Amino acid sequence: MKITSEKIKHVLGNPLMIFIWLITRLPYFRFIKETQTANDRISFKRWYKQRILGYNREAYWPVHYTSRVVGAHNILVGIGTNPGFNPGCYIQGSGKLYFGNYTTVGQNTGILSGGHDIYDHRILFGKDTRIGSYCWIGMNSVILPGVTLGDLTVVAAGSVVTKSFPDGYCIIGGNPAKIIKSLEPEKLVHIDYKHKYIGYIREEKFAEFRSKNLKI
Repeated sequence: MKITSEKIKHVLGNPLMIFIWLITRLPYFRFIKETQTANDRISFKRWYKQRILGYNREAYWPVHYTSRVVGAHNILVGIGTNPGFNPGCYIQGSGKLYFGNYTTVGQNTGILSGGHDIYDHRILFGKDTRIGSYCWIGMNSVILPGVTLGDLTVVAAGSVVTKSFPDGYCIIGGNPAKIIKSLEPEKLVHIDYKHKYIGYIREEKFAEFRSKNLKI
């Protein structure tokens, strides 16, 4: 990014921007600098709303303040995967919920791993839901409990996924979702970020965090 004299004047004339610039240089905030090349780059503003103001505080990955995460201790996300990063999502960990690496979840999406008994709504159940790596869940889609999506499954916008597509490498869509097109595995472009983060946590430190904080 080219730094112009106008930008310098703007920053110097804004005490809040100076404060944010200084505080994000602390070692604790290295994730801000090191995720700037990621699709879901982390900003100080997003961290502040989540960690200080308390929007989705239990989630260990960045989540938009209009999205909702339930049962984060039952949710395992992969490198570069941040379900709920986009607005209006509902990510539910009533059962176990797994996400692979570099998967994108569009806005207003619901991904569930549990529900209510049909005849007695007081009875809750959990069903493990698994989303593979390099998947794309289109906006306004719903993934129902117990579904497994293999790697590189693309879910068309507005779909309701009621059954599993474990082989992946396909585009699915509709209500209920069906295979629209098969994809070629050899054409997948693999991502390799220099700095690998699982949410706010560096990859090499995640195993310790998981053993202490997660039930998955």
